Amino acid sequence: MADTLAFDVYGTLIDTNGVVRLLASMIGDTAPAFSHQWRDKQLEYAFRRGLMRRYRNFAVCTRDALEYTNASLKTALSERQKQQLLECYRTLPAYADAAPALQALEADRFRLYAFSNGSADTVEALLEAAGIGDRFLDIVSVDEIGAFKPDPAVYRHFLERASAPADAAWLISGNPFDVIGAVSAGMRAAWVRRSDEAPFDPWEVEPTLVVNSLTDLQQALRGYTG
Repeated sequence: MADTLAFDVYGTLIDTNGVVRLLASMIGDTAPAFSHQWRDKQLEYAFRRGLMRRYRNFAVCTRDALEYTNASLKTALSERQKQQLLECYRTLPAYADAAPALQALEADRFRLYAFSNGSADTVEALLEAAGIGDRFLDIVSVDEIGAFKPDPAVYRHFLERASAPADAAWLISGNPFDVIGAVSAGMRAAWVRRSDEAPFDPWEVEPTLVVNSLTDLQQALRGYTG
C-alpha cells in the first residue's frame, strides 16, 4: 500500500491570515495583531475544551476566540462585522503551494486525506472554495469522536478511518503541536516550516522531516530512508 498523507488544513493548506484584508477594512493597522491573537486564542480554546472534556466544535472555538479578541483589543466590532469575519473564515484562501503540491503527490500515488480540527462539512466547503477539494480521498474530522488534536485518540481515529498502519502514515502540518502529537502517536510527520524564523517547540519530540514549502514535500518523501 502506498504511504498515506494526512494533511492538516488550517495553517498548512489554508492560510488563516487570509482574513487580514477584511479586518484591515474594519480596524486598520490593528488587523495583523488581531488575526494573530484570534488564531492563538482559537487553538487555546480547542486545547482547553479537549482537556476539560467539554467538547464543542471548532466553529464554536473560532467564534468564542473572535469575541475574546474583540474585547481584548477593544476594537468594538459590530455584530454584523463579526458575522462577516466568521463567514470569511469559511472561505479562506489556500497557500499558493498547496494545489501544485497535492497534484504532484497524487501523481506519485500517495493516498491523500484532509485531517482537521474543523467539522467535515466546514472543511469540505473550505477546500472546495480554495480550489483543492477534489484532491483528497476523504476528510477525517476530529468532530467524529469529540476530541481535538493533539489528543492521541484523534490520530488513532485517523489511522482507523484511513485503514493505514502508523508506520506508513504521515501527518503534514505547519503546526508544531500537531507534528508532536502525530509522532507521539506513532505516525511520521513532516513539519512545513514556512518561515526560517519559526521555532519548533523545544520538546523531546522532533519532526521526521522538515520542509520549507509543500512543493518540497514530494522530493523529501522520495528521499526519506528512515
